[in-house]
Amino acid sequence: MVSSKKYNEINYLQNDINGDLYNLYKDSSYLAVDTEAMGLIHGRDRLCLVQICNEFNTTSCVKIELNTSNSPNLKKLFEDEKITKIFHYARFDIAALKFNLGINTRNIFCTKIASKLARTYTNKHGLKDLIHELLGIELDKSSQSSDWGSDKHLTSKQIDYAANDVRYLIEAMNKLKVILKREGRYELAKKCFETVHVHSDLDILKFSNIFDH
Repeated sequence: MVSSKKYNEINYLQNDINGDLYNLYKDSSYLAVDTEAMGLIHGRDRLCLVQICNEFNTTSCVKIELNTSNSPNLKKLFEDEKITKIFHYARFDIAALKFNLGINTRNIFCTKIASKLARTYTNKHGLKDLIHELLGIELDKSSQSSDWGSDKHLTSKQIDYAANDVRYLIEAMNKLKVILKREGRYELAKKCFETVHVHSDLDILKFSNIFDH
């Protein structure tokens, strides 16, 4: 059963989006996606939150409760080839969604990969730096290290933080596309996006650095 409520125009739900939101999101061209987990090791650190936002700024935070292994509406959205899913560091999020919810995300754009190919004049490719430079917006990262797995409702500060991690990704993607196309690297970026699933699968299986010499 999916329960939901509104917080400052953010849909706050448990375990999955409801049917009404699914029907709204399924006609989107873009979905910005992020996840929060108990840590960075798949299998040890469980998925706790999934955030999504479309091009119309419909934003949802879905709290994944302990022992939840199936979110069918999220699965249908993320596996829909017609919708471009935008992540910042897609490698982690795609692995977390696959390992925890059995979701094989399709048609992705990773703003971190795009940033490294486009913004070669800097080594600052974190989301905070990217959004500040491209959009002039200062993200508050003070809630980044949180107990996302608490059985209590998330705090308003946590919800704001989580929502902000997806609110600006679509606009950032559009800015990065302009630079990539101008510098002749957009096709290369698309090829890189296609390899993310391989790296995510390797992370799930605990392989590391197999491409090293």
